[in-house]
Amino acid sequence: MPSTRRREEKSAAPSPSPARALRALSAASETSVTSGAHVPDSVEETDEEHVEEDEHTEEHDEESAEQEDPEEQEGDKRKPTLQERQAKLKELRLRMVTANRKDLVEDHQKSKVTAKELQRLEKQRKLAQTLRLKADAEENGVDLERKKAWEWSIEQNEQWEKKQAQKDGNEDGSFSNYQDHAWRRYNKNLRTTKPDLIAYNKQKESALGLAPGTLVPAGATNDSLAAAGSSKSGLSGAEDLYRNSETMSYGDHKPSDDAVDRVMSKINKDVTNRRRKKDSDDESGDVTYINKRNKVFNKKVARYFDKYTKDIRANLERGTAL
Repeated sequence: MPSTRRREEKSAAPSPSPARALRALSAASETSVTSGAHVPDSVEETDEEHVEEDEHTEEHDEESAEQEDPEEQEGDKRKPTLQERQAKLKELRLRMVTANRKDLVEDHQKSKVTAKELQRLEKQRKLAQTLRLKADAEENGVDLERKKAWEWSIEQNEQWEKKQAQKDGNEDGSFSNYQDHAWRRYNKNLRTTKPDLIAYNKQKESALGLAPGTLVPAGATNDSLAAAGSSKSGLSGAEDLYRNSETMSYGDHKPSDDAVDRVMSKINKDVTNRRRKKDSDDESGDVTYINKRNKVFNKKVARYFDKYTKDIRANLERGTAL
């Protein structure tokens, strides 16, 4: 019966059932146990083995470090040799020389900046600031001169114009004739010698019959007030204060001590300036110029170069120059 034989052959083949695979696995595990190999049962057991190995490694590293530490401590406690100390000293000296040279260079740079140089730098700074303001005004469409004028009051503007007018009048200070020179000198004395307005206002009050304190404050005092009053010539206060060409009395005014001191100080100052100018024009020495302009030029040259040419000139005068 062919069908029966075919069924027997088919049943003789190995069955891939799960039970048979389980039996094969158990047999393999028994074989490994008998051979002495260790197979971990779970993941936890494997982690425990790794932890034990790490602890063992750390203990080994600590033991080696304890063995090396005494040698390092001995090396730290060891005193530096003479060559090491010399090298350290050389390094410190080199550092000190470098610092000293840096300070020297800074001092030298500061010494080159003179007062004239500082003035030039300040002038450049102001010019740069003016140019920057001008550029900003042009960019914004603003008149710079008008904007500057807003910063000044009317009184300040009048004072400035008056000062500029005086400056323009003093530009032509050269001698033209004695009459103009005397007029300029008189105006200069008027500007420097101030009048005593307190005494004048006091006399004006008495001359016009005003109440005391109308023109002069109540607490104002001055030595010239004692001299102010009616004249001994028998004139009234108004006639004494406002004299004219028809008044026959003159020379009876007695100035105060402050007024005399002011006049004397002005006279002494003029005398001192005149003497100083005369000493500067002293021609007792060697004449090395041909006119006043050449004299001024020679003074400037001597001021800058006399310290270098002093020995050369002395040798030339003695005749011992090479």
